[in-house]
Amino acid sequence: MNLKIMNKPQDAAEPGTGAAPQADAIRVANVVKRFPGKHAVNALEDVSLAIRDREFVSILGPSGCGKSTLLRIVAGLVPHSEGLVQVCNRAMVRPVPEIGVVFQTSNMLPWLTVEQNMLLGAELRKLPREALAGKVRELVRTLGLSGFENSYPHQLSGGMRQRASIGQILALDPKILLMDEPFGALDALTRDLLNVELLRIWQEHMKTVLLVTHSIQEAVFLSDRVLVMSGRPGRIIHDISIDLPRPRKPEHVKTNPRYGEYIAQLSHIMGVY
Repeated sequence: MNLKIMNKPQDAAEPGTGAAPQADAIRVANVVKRFPGKHAVNALEDVSLAIRDREFVSILGPSGCGKSTLLRIVAGLVPHSEGLVQVCNRAMVRPVPEIGVVFQTSNMLPWLTVEQNMLLGAELRKLPREALAGKVRELVRTLGLSGFENSYPHQLSGGMRQRASIGQILALDPKILLMDEPFGALDALTRDLLNVELLRIWQEHMKTVLLVTHSIQEAVFLSDRVLVMSGRPGRIIHDISIDLPRPRKPEHVKTNPRYGEYIAQLSHIMGVY
């Protein structure tokens, strides 16, 4: 198979449909990030990318290449040195309600229950708690946490804590999910199970997702496109469309010859073999 590889982002069809292109949810143009100081570091150099509304895009790259820095810049958590970052056609200078961020470690407060943690964001934003209570109950069911609503974080497995952390963000109904190695600290089996859960949640809610990962298999299984970054200073050096049919189920995707070909191609690009 000839895999579709592009060195620069270009217009994409609506994910999984072949329909006309949708508006950009995220646009990054010629972004540079320098960390000043005695040991100054050029983390990112001339990074450009575009992510369509409801598209699922993953970023791969070697450790230290600036993947997480780029994600934090898009989130408005870290300022960039040069270039332009837009979310929903607005320049990003600070965190906005349209974006939810899921990190590798959960942000759950240990003295609150699962349900209380999932309602916490609404309270911090002064949103009506009563209106969100029903949504949180539905999210608890969607995330497979029924029966654990009143449990505390220390009573949950690592996978359950990460699911609850995703629920914290989904309760606020952001348009865009930014995910920084959300399953990186979990064992391989739990990670695979949560990949299936994340895919199901995405297919149900159709958020725009930008995922940072070190797992080639995870990127191929989940994504509409995979962006590959160079070593530091990080740049986007490949933009690969993943042409696997949606909705995706693991028993269908992982037996599809194209799945293996994408993994082989990305492994070669990443220098695995």
